[in-house]
Amino acid sequence: MISVEEPNLKIVVGISGASGAIYGVRLLEKLRLQPGVETHLILTRSGEKTLFLETGKKAAEIKALAKFCYALEDISGRLASGSFATDGMVIAPCSIHTMSAIAHGISSNLLIRAADVTLKERRPLILMVRESPLHLGHLRTMVALAEMGATIAPPVPGFYHRPETILDLVDHSVDRVLDLLGLPDQTARRWDGPAVHE
Repeated sequence: MISVEEPNLKIVVGISGASGAIYGVRLLEKLRLQPGVETHLILTRSGEKTLFLETGKKAAEIKALAKFCYALEDISGRLASGSFATDGMVIAPCSIHTMSAIAHGISSNLLIRAADVTLKERRPLILMVRESPLHLGHLRTMVALAEMGATIAPPVPGFYHRPETILDLVDHSVDRVLDLLGLPDQTARRWDGPAVHE
């Protein structure tokens, strides 16, 4: 009897140089706990620097969380082709530079090319854009990307779950991204109406 294993969901995670590298780290950690999920990581050099400055972690520690890792310059890598089927891509965090390049189809490295492929193949592309305040050019770029099919999901935490740590705030935004991927974290704290107090 032939046994057919369940196919893995292939999720591409990009980490750019914007502040908030912890979002990409937590996303990888949570995806690693999901059965049947295969992660493909693209970490930019700016992302490596920000990661170290903000968390003290080195690139090797983060790469170890992913099933596959790719060099930013590897424009011939499989993520650069629509024929390599993936199930979605998240850039967490997404810098304004990266967002703008994606919006204008400037595929100068594998991260931007993979995002472009994700859009052209009509697969989910989620951008955790990290910038504030936003000027009109930023907003127009976001509109253009939304019209192309991307989901703009800035890490804006809610407070209804009464966070007690920074990680609680980070996880709130990451859990929303997992929902958008159709991979909800069963431990996520969700709004279920106001608590009844006696």
